[in-house]
Amino acid sequence: MKVRPLQDRVVVKRIEEEAKTKGGIIIPDSAKEKPAEGEVVAVGSGKFNEKGELRKLDVKKGDRVMFGKYSGNEIKIDGVDHLILREDEILGVIEK
Repeated sequence: MKVRPLQDRVVVKRIEEEAKTKGGIIIPDSAKEKPAEGEVVAVGSGKFNEKGELRKLDVKKGDRVMFGKYSGNEIKIDGVDHLILREDEILGVIEK
């Protein structure tokens, strides 16, 4: 199944955090929080401004992004959890 987000929406796949701390303590699944990082899988075409011009999104497919803990709507694509977010819900792009 393919999902094409509309306007300023972005489809993000969460990136799982390490299950072990730096000190070697293993964190059980029940104590883990949902990760607030993900990889952009698909982006919409952009949003029209007041002048009627299409403004492209600042993020692109493959970008690693940070978002709020309770941002977006969760969906399943081919059995894998993803999020659909608006561009303004993305807090930043992580650069390597």
